[in-house]
Amino acid sequence: MADRTDAERARRIQELIGGFLHKEVYVVVTQPVQSPEIVPKLLDHLENQVKLERDGVMFAAGPMFEEGSDKPIAGMFVIRANSYAEAKAIADSDPLHQAGLRSYTIRKWQINEGQLQLKINFSDKSAEVG
Repeated sequence: MADRTDAERARRIQELIGGFLHKEVYVVVTQPVQSPEIVPKLLDHLENQVKLERDGVMFAAGPMFEEGSDKPIAGMFVIRANSYAEAKAIADSDPLHQAGLRSYTIRKWQINEGQLQLKINFSDKSAEVG
Protein backbone atom coordinates (compact mmCIF):
# COMPACT_ATOMS: atom_id res chain seq x y z
CA MET A 1 0.00 0.00 0.00
CA ALA A 2 2.88 2.35 0.67
CA ASP A 3 3.85 2.13 -2.99
CA ARG A 4 0.62 3.75 -4.23
CA THR A 5 0.89 7.08 -5.96
CA ASP A 6 -1.01 10.12 -4.73
CA ALA A 7 -3.36 9.76 -7.71
CA GLU A 8 -4.02 6.09 -6.90
CA ARG A 9 -4.75 6.91 -3.27
CA ALA A 10 -7.06 9.78 -4.26
CA ARG A 11 -8.92 7.53 -6.73
CA ARG A 12 -9.32 4.79 -4.10
CA ILE A 13 -10.56 7.30 -1.50
CA GLN A 14 -13.20 8.57 -3.94
CA GLU A 15 -14.16 4.97 -4.79
CA LEU A 16 -14.69 4.16 -1.11
CA ILE A 17 -16.52 7.38 -0.27
CA GLY A 18 -18.82 6.92 -3.27
CA GLY A 19 -20.20 3.72 -1.75
CA PHE A 20 -20.81 5.17 1.72
CA LEU A 21 -24.36 5.53 3.06
CA HIS A 22 -24.26 9.36 3.42
CA LYS A 23 -27.41 9.27 5.62
CA GLU A 24 -27.87 12.46 7.63
CA VAL A 25 -29.55 12.28 11.03
CA TYR A 26 -29.43 14.53 14.10
CA VAL A 27 -27.90 13.61 17.44
CA VAL A 28 -29.39 15.23 20.53
CA VAL A 29 -27.26 14.96 23.66
CA THR A 30 -29.09 15.92 26.83
CA GLN A 31 -27.72 17.06 30.15
CA PRO A 32 -30.09 16.56 33.07
CA VAL A 33 -30.57 19.25 35.63
CA GLN A 34 -30.31 17.61 39.04
CA SER A 35 -33.84 17.94 40.30
CA PRO A 36 -36.41 15.74 42.02
CA GLU A 37 -38.93 17.12 39.50
CA ILE A 38 -37.56 14.77 36.82
CA VAL A 39 -39.18 11.65 38.31
CA PRO A 40 -42.81 12.85 37.92
CA LYS A 41 -42.11 13.80 34.27
CA LEU A 42 -40.21 10.62 33.38
CA LEU A 43 -43.30 8.72 32.20
CA ASP A 44 -44.25 11.59 29.85
CA HIS A 45 -40.67 11.65 28.51
CA LEU A 46 -40.61 7.90 27.87
CA GLU A 47 -44.03 7.92 26.21
CA ASN A 48 -42.83 10.73 23.93
CA GLN A 49 -39.70 8.71 23.04
CA VAL A 50 -41.81 5.65 22.17
CA LYS A 51 -44.16 7.82 20.07
CA LEU A 52 -41.17 9.21 18.13
CA GLU A 53 -39.96 5.64 17.61
CA ARG A 54 -43.35 4.43 16.36
CA ASP A 55 -43.68 7.46 14.09
CA GLY A 56 -40.33 6.59 12.47
CA VAL A 57 -38.59 9.70 13.80
CA MET A 58 -36.46 8.03 16.49
CA PHE A 59 -33.51 6.01 15.22
CA ALA A 60 -31.98 5.22 18.63
CA ALA A 61 -31.98 6.59 22.17
CA GLY A 62 -30.70 5.87 25.63
CA PRO A 63 -28.64 6.99 28.60
CA MET A 64 -24.86 7.51 28.50
CA PHE A 65 -22.47 6.36 31.23
CA GLU A 66 -18.89 6.98 32.23
CA GLU A 67 -16.56 4.00 32.60
CA GLY A 68 -17.11 2.17 35.85
CA SER A 69 -20.39 3.91 36.68
CA ASP A 70 -23.97 2.72 36.46
CA LYS A 71 -25.36 6.24 36.93
CA PRO A 72 -26.22 8.01 33.65
CA ILE A 73 -24.40 11.28 33.05
CA ALA A 74 -26.34 12.26 29.92
CA GLY A 75 -28.84 11.00 27.41
CA MET A 76 -28.60 10.74 23.67
CA PHE A 77 -31.16 10.30 20.96
CA VAL A 78 -30.69 10.11 17.23
CA ILE A 79 -33.57 11.42 15.15
CA ARG A 80 -34.49 11.59 11.51
CA ALA A 81 -35.11 15.20 10.51
CA ASN A 82 -34.68 17.32 7.39
CA SER A 83 -33.01 20.29 9.08
CA TYR A 84 -31.64 21.66 12.33
CA ALA A 85 -34.90 23.60 12.76
CA GLU A 86 -36.96 20.41 12.47
CA ALA A 87 -34.59 18.55 14.83
CA LYS A 88 -34.86 21.41 17.34
CA ALA A 89 -38.67 21.33 17.19
CA ILE A 90 -38.58 17.59 17.88
CA ALA A 91 -36.14 18.01 20.78
CA ASP A 92 -38.20 20.90 22.17
CA SER A 93 -41.27 18.63 22.24
CA ASP A 94 -39.66 16.42 24.90
CA PRO A 95 -41.50 16.95 28.21
CA LEU A 96 -38.22 17.14 30.17
CA HIS A 97 -36.96 19.88 27.84
CA GLN A 98 -40.28 21.73 28.01
CA ALA A 99 -40.11 21.70 31.81
CA GLY A 100 -36.54 23.03 31.81
CA LEU A 101 -35.29 19.82 33.44
CA ARG A 102 -32.78 19.06 30.69
CA SER A 103 -30.63 21.11 28.41
CA TYR A 104 -29.41 19.73 25.10
CA THR A 105 -27.16 20.15 22.10
CA ILE A 106 -27.90 19.09 18.54
CA ARG A 107 -25.39 17.97 15.94
CA LYS A 108 -25.99 16.73 12.42
CA TRP A 109 -24.37 13.32 11.96
CA GLN A 110 -23.65 11.78 8.59
CA ILE A 111 -23.70 8.00 8.86
CA ASN A 112 -21.21 6.56 6.40
CA GLU A 113 -19.97 3.21 7.66
CA GLY A 114 -21.32 0.57 10.00
CA GLN A 115 -23.56 -2.46 10.10
CA LEU A 116 -27.01 -3.31 11.38
CA GLN A 117 -27.77 -6.95 12.12
CA LEU A 118 -31.35 -8.15 12.24
CA LYS A 119 -32.53 -11.74 12.44
CA ILE A 120 -36.18 -12.55 11.76
CA ASN A 121 -37.56 -16.06 12.23
CA PHE A 122 -40.76 -16.44 10.25
CA SER A 123 -41.63 -19.77 11.92
CA ASP A 124 -42.24 -18.24 15.34
CA LYS A 125 -42.42 -14.54 14.42
CA SER A 126 -39.43 -13.74 16.62
CA ALA A 127 -36.81 -11.12 15.93
CA GLU A 128 -33.36 -10.41 17.29
CA VAL A 129 -31.20 -7.33 16.91
CA GLY A 130 -27.51 -8.17 17.07
